[in-house]
Amino acid sequence: MNRIMREDSNIQFKSPAEIKAFQEAGMREELKNLQANSKYYKNLFKKNKIDISKIRKIEDLQQIPVTTKKDLQMYGNDFLCVPKGDIIDYVTTSGTLGNPVTFALTESDLQRLAYNEFLSFSTVGITKKDIMQLMTTLDRRFMAGFAYYMGARKLGCGIIRVGNGIPELQWDTINRVHPTFCMVVPSFILKLIDYADKNGIDVSKCSIKKAVCIGEALRNTDFTLNKLGQRIHDRWPNLEMHSTYASTEMQSSFTECKYQCGGHLQPELIIVEFLDENNNPVPEGTPGDVTITTLGVTGMPMLRFKTGDICDRLSGKCKCGRNTVRLTPVVGRLGQMIKYKGTTLYPPALNDVLDNIPGVKNYIIEVYTNSIGTDSIRVRIGGADSSDSFIKSVKDSFRSKVRVAPDISIEPEDLISKEMFPPMSRKPIKFFDLREKSKI
Repeated sequence: MNRIMREDSNIQFKSPAEIKAFQEAGMREELKNLQANSKYYKNLFKKNKIDISKIRKIEDLQQIPVTTKKDLQMYGNDFLCVPKGDIIDYVTTSGTLGNPVTFALTESDLQRLAYNEFLSFSTVGITKKDIMQLMTTLDRRFMAGFAYYMGARKLGCGIIRVGNGIPELQWDTINRVHPTFCMVVPSFILKLIDYADKNGIDVSKCSIKKAVCIGEALRNTDFTLNKLGQRIHDRWPNLEMHSTYASTEMQSSFTECKYQCGGHLQPELIIVEFLDENNNPVPEGTPGDVTITTLGVTGMPMLRFKTGDICDRLSGKCKCGRNTVRLTPVVGRLGQMIKYKGTTLYPPALNDVLDNIPGVKNYIIEVYTNSIGTDSIRVRIGGADSSDSFIKSVKDSFRSKVRVAPDISIEPEDLISKEMFPPMSRKPIKFFDLREKSKI
């Protein structure tokens, strides 16, 4: 615990008024910290003539301009609030809008991440008697995988660090160690089931009873299972699935309890607002841009950061006894945002990879809704080497830059060129959004 973060795992169960007062006290401390230590926010306050002593209530935050992903990309180092000698871990976002943002974490930030996941696992109903099979990566500058590991350690449960992919290794581990739950991107569960079907494994009899799922929604906004969630449930009916929603910038998460009716806010770690495109608050029942103010982050705190994710929220007491705000599943995307295998991407990030690969003459990126209802990416490359080694090198380039690799096809250069320059277009088109449009 540090001078800003105040741990109180019972605050979620107190009255809404007590929760709000608790958060507002943390908010005032956070503003003082930003005024004293953040070059970016110090300049922001000065430019907009903001007297932080007058920001007393959460509603008063509306006096302060929002922070955007573009601000982070342009002024990243100005958000740092501690000497570089105090930084012990560096992570990056997934390459939003072409340039990943580097986040610097102190020792207390890592402890905060551990506490966050301790709360998340506790919300799901996991205890120190459980064993976690970690099916996400710990490397590649990925914050979440490390957070899950540390949170499980804080909780005291067992951990098996298998990493992502390789269904054969996952099942070998399940049969050897008998974990009780897993951290996983939900579409990968279908690959586990496919492997089990081919190898005579009865998934209903395995030791894993819960899956904490990241990166892809399992439910519709009314909390019924969506296409992906239903397909998993139909094939593994006794698997209890819980969604958790987070981002690198917020350094905390919203996780479903056993009643699976929205991700619970962790009040000691984050303040959340829901804003429209003009940065005005939207009422409950109207989806808005999830906008967060971190509490307890010392390295790179965020004030009114717009995540770009559109969600609604529920207030009122949950059946689990918590009085915290609950987030619905993400119901919309801003612009061309892509959610692919648990990673948030924008087309410029993909362009940046392709534009730096020798042998790529031209290309088209297509994003479509696959058979399980999630985003898939197909990159059609013109006039390139069609060998397996070249395609592998292209996928490796994607993995090194944005952590995930799309499907690749090699096609004639003139065919791609024709599609890039349709008759009515005044400029080349490289991105085609073929997804089924969700209604917000």
